[in-house]
Amino acid sequence: MLLLQPKCRPTRAWRKAPILLRHRALATPTSTPLATSNGSIQKDCSTITPPYKDLLANLDTARKILKRPLTLAEKILYAHLDNPHKSLAGGGNIRGEAYLQLRPQRVAMQDASAQLQFMTCGLPSSAVPASIHCDHLIQAVTGAEEDLKRSLVTNAEVFDFLESAAKKYGIEFWGPGSGIIHQIVLENYAAPGMLMLGTDSHTPNAGGLGLLAIGVGGADAVDAMTGTPWELKAPKTTGIHLKGNFPEHGWTSTKDLILHLAGKLTVKGGTGRILEYFGEGVFNQSCTGLATIANMGAEVGATTSTFPYTPSMRAYLHATGRSPVADAADEAAIAGYLRADDGAEYDEVIEINLAELEPTLNGPFTPDLATPLSKFPILLQEKGWKDEVSAALIGSCTNSSYEDMTRAAELARQAKNAGLTAKVPFLCTPGSEQIRATMERDGLTAALEEVGATVLANACGPCIGQWKRPESTEENSILTSFNRNFKSRNDGNQKTMNFLGSPSVVTAMAFSGKLSFNPVTDSVSTPTGEQFKFTAPVGVTLPENGFESGNPAFYPTPNPKPQPDTPIVISPTSSRLEVLEPFESHFPNNEPGELPAMTCLMRVRGKCTTDHISAAGPWLKYKGHLKNISENLLITAVNDENGEVNVAMDHDAKESLEETATDTIPKVAQRFKARNQPWALVVDENYGEGSAREHAALQPRYYGCALIIARSFARIHETNLKKQGVLPLWLADKNDYTRISSGDKIQTEGLAELLAGSRKDVFLRVTKRNGEVLLIKTTHTMSADQLKWLQAGSALNHIRAQRQS
Repeated sequence: MLLLQPKCRPTRAWRKAPILLRHRALATPTSTPLATSNGSIQKDCSTITPPYKDLLANLDTARKILKRPLTLAEKILYAHLDNPHKSLAGGGNIRGEAYLQLRPQRVAMQDASAQLQFMTCGLPSSAVPASIHCDHLIQAVTGAEEDLKRSLVTNAEVFDFLESAAKKYGIEFWGPGSGIIHQIVLENYAAPGMLMLGTDSHTPNAGGLGLLAIGVGGADAVDAMTGTPWELKAPKTTGIHLKGNFPEHGWTSTKDLILHLAGKLTVKGGTGRILEYFGEGVFNQSCTGLATIANMGAEVGATTSTFPYTPSMRAYLHATGRSPVADAADEAAIAGYLRADDGAEYDEVIEINLAELEPTLNGPFTPDLATPLSKFPILLQEKGWKDEVSAALIGSCTNSSYEDMTRAAELARQAKNAGLTAKVPFLCTPGSEQIRATMERDGLTAALEEVGATVLANACGPCIGQWKRPESTEENSILTSFNRNFKSRNDGNQKTMNFLGSPSVVTAMAFSGKLSFNPVTDSVSTPTGEQFKFTAPVGVTLPENGFESGNPAFYPTPNPKPQPDTPIVISPTSSRLEVLEPFESHFPNNEPGELPAMTCLMRVRGKCTTDHISAAGPWLKYKGHLKNISENLLITAVNDENGEVNVAMDHDAKESLEETATDTIPKVAQRFKARNQPWALVVDENYGEGSAREHAALQPRYYGCALIIARSFARIHETNLKKQGVLPLWLADKNDYTRISSGDKIQTEGLAELLAGSRKDVFLRVTKRNGEVLLIKTTHTMSADQLKWLQAGSALNHIRAQRQS
């Protein structure tokens, strides 16, 4: 049952246990099989090992339909089809055309939105194995121990809700301090050839183990959890041929490879595509190095990234206590499942000679602005930026592995021997409790702290804006090994320029303090006036003495049984959590029709990421409370009509109600909601790029948005809009973007016929404020099922109606 009552705090194992962050970690007892110590304890792999026999049988059916060689991405997708005959429809053009009905094997979640939506479905348990991860609410202030203690107090209400939901529905719960969702998934759940979903855009990180891991919104996760086939438009496949190995100087890494590729593809070059790497260069990389590449595929808009099964993957599975998975994968590989077929054709092939790559920095303000380190001083001069680093940060889900940390620690030891300490604040984030404990045992933590580094809690921290940095509006540059660098993302300062690099480069530059420093060629002055040059670090891919598990309280009970009598506590006066109420349908009696007449709220100019639509940082504490988090709707978006940030015009403002002609965007949206006035947005290219943040769709829907008209959409956000009953339409002529303005009245034409299945095109009849009428053609990507979501008011409404019938 759901108890709406004042919050009570159950006794939690992870809360009772001592926080062991500055002492040698506890050995893990054999009663906790998910944790491994020295590689000797094997995990319960019963729900982790893919059902390869069934997958191969499904794939064989797909082969008989398609009658052609298949890429690895196609093999994994088609092996997970709910009904190959229905989805593949007799063969023909599938990639980029067909809608696939898929059966993912696992779901990983990192906030409350998926659980809140799943609760409305009335089911006793998840249909697939699932896990919940508390990694977003630990703010970096002073260091791991104190930051975690503070978070346990300030966020107790949310953590209690998440744990009680996990217990009620039989979901594995990883509490605060256990680690970053993507590192935990890689260490514990990922398996070659699997298809899994995660409620974060960097879910593809798990692709480092040769699977398809796809970032989605919470409503998509609910599809899998309710046993509903999950729909995906069949992606095209870009083959990326990696040749050779990195240069002998040793400073180039897999992070530099993906930074280079982001520069080639841009933030939307991978949209609607899976990036499939192949060639000898793949087999020269570690498993966690491949995960770094897959992680940042999200920055080019790719659906996900994957690699053929390699010896490094097998070694990583054994080292992390999943030998049964490795053994089963070996057999699946022999059967031909875990690599592309000979003769398989890609929609595009990109050739990369690893020997030609060099260390790279990407930024500022966009992850696809790539500059080789050797050319960065020229860029500094051209832009007039200060040659200063204000902070250096390593970690995040992209680069927080043991291998990454051994490189940073080796450089720290070199610096200490030369008498150097970090010249700027130097923050390091381990990816998981396993990584933290192994770092401490092997002396990596001490090496970093001895040169001035602060080791943070095992969480997302500054990467997502959970960083209590002294407030400033001054222009400054930070160096990070993170994956995103949008304005205001890390510290709330729009003038903070975040340049993305590898952990090795970021660490070396922390001792220089200069953006122009190139550790490949340059030296640093020591306190004695001598010149010191770093030697390129050699990362240790797997610890010689195995992984140390650390604090056993951080690990969940594997494969827990649902406890249906568990109360889920949400106080009606809570500012952090609220029960989600279903959205109403736009259509009377849910019958096919046109959308109600809408008013254009505003026209959004340029880059508008999910960070612009729903800011992170301090707002993350409201992710379980839709009304409160909606107060940040589009607060950093630029109004194309006046060039101002967070300013919208209300052409129907009433002086009698003390309404002004302009106000903040959330305030004007609130007025529209109060008037029961449906509204629309006009937006620019690649709208909603970045995080999978579902609130970027929930918030406009909450305020009454029915339609978003774009030059183009990012994949995850477009799907999230569809799931919440907002119609995303693409301008057939991108020049029509400027023809629709705030206050214009918008009506759809042809939508009723589209919903009824007799038409494909939708036009917009736009009545300007001067009475002029325009007819604007649009296109869409709505499938038959997605039209049913729109008609019902949301995907969850449709699922609920189906189950009730």
